[in-house]
Amino acid sequence: MKDRTCLAIVLAAGEGTRMRSASPKVLHSIAGRSLLAHVLAAIAEAGVTATAVIVGPGQEAVAAEARRVLPDVKCFVQQERRGTAHAVLAANSAIKRQQPDDILIVYGDTPLIRAATLSRLRAPLAAGAAVAALAFRPSDPSGYGRLVVAGDKLIAIREEADASAAEKVIGLCNGGMMALAGAHALAILERIGDRNRKGEFYLTDAVEIARGMKLDAVAVEAEENDVRGINTKNQLAEAQAVAQQRLRQAALDAGVTLVAPETVFLCADTKFGKDVVVEPYVVFGQQVTIEDGAVIHSFSHLAGAHVGKGASVGPFARLRPGTRLGEKARIGNFVEVKEAVIEAGAKANHLSYIGDASVGANANIGAGTITCNYDGSAKHRTSIGKDAFIGSNSALVAPVEIGDGAYVGSGSVITKNVPADALALARGRQVIKEGGAARLRSLKSLGKKKARSPD
Repeated sequence: MKDRTCLAIVLAAGEGTRMRSASPKVLHSIAGRSLLAHVLAAIAEAGVTATAVIVGPGQEAVAAEARRVLPDVKCFVQQERRGTAHAVLAANSAIKRQQPDDILIVYGDTPLIRAATLSRLRAPLAAGAAVAALAFRPSDPSGYGRLVVAGDKLIAIREEADASAAEKVIGLCNGGMMALAGAHALAILERIGDRNRKGEFYLTDAVEIARGMKLDAVAVEAEENDVRGINTKNQLAEAQAVAQQRLRQAALDAGVTLVAPETVFLCADTKFGKDVVVEPYVVFGQQVTIEDGAVIHSFSHLAGAHVGKGASVGPFARLRPGTRLGEKARIGNFVEVKEAVIEAGAKANHLSYIGDASVGANANIGAGTITCNYDGSAKHRTSIGKDAFIGSNSALVAPVEIGDGAYVGSGSVITKNVPADALALARGRQVIKEGGAARLRSLKSLGKKKARSPD
């Protein structure tokens, strides 16, 4: 199908009413992407040549999301909600301008649709069919439209309310998505009337109209998950579970060791190298790359981070956007890193915050160290040189530079640059008073006796 042009029309005019949300339902997300973004990604992978998205009035946010994902997308507004065929015809001008060989009609709230399924849906058009409808076999077909077939031909799509008793026992159900041959699409769509009780124009009527024009229609069967639509938060959670299972399986197939796969949550864009190990209860946010041989220990959260070869993260670590770990860098338990580069071999093993910073190769960040990067109105950077040693419980007040090989004594508050190979101590002088502890206890004891004595 590489030599066939294809226009994808995405129906995304739904609101978030049943989801109890002010946000349009296609902007809700699973696996780190909006529902609409998942659909558009599948369309792009399926090799379409142009995409049109149909939105409802006032849904500028949906149009903006479509353009963010596919900058060349064309958005059209369906001013009145008068059915699926009516929505498709909102892109009438795109159909006339593009004159595509194939037209794919998909829904913005079906995030589990796969590119391979869309390609299979298009395939019958190249063989001469005018209409191809996506079908599936649910365990309970109640409520779905039924596909009436004869041999390899699709005769009709019958809504359950209009189905006969014999048609209601059919297990092959309408998945909603459809492909139309570009040469016949407008002629078919423009013949669809509002003969139903709701006065709406149903895309399903395209099958019988095509047959009335002596054109062929066929059904293409898919897995139920491919056509799973989202209308409620419960359905959103179910789709999330399916998406996570797919992503985990893909990671395992690629050679990633997931010690307890069901406890690891991935994003659609998570990237893994070879021989990566992920321990239980790890969450990956958007834009995370893990290079070869890295280990992500339990209860860690990563987003917008790049983890180098052989690096170690966690347990109980948080890598925020802008984090880059070099080869064999170590970020240990209860360490948070944000907008920071940790060079090869550097380590922060416990109880530290490193933000807006660069840490040189083989530097050591002691427990309890923080970079004080925010002054209440602006962020400032900290630079720590290679082979530097930052003693425990130190505060580095940015902007500040610690030179290569410098040593910062434990408990220091560093406010000025430290030259290379220098020793910096910034803490109060220790004072020892012999017998002072005994006198202090005596005074406290006397105070308690006075407090208990009657007036």
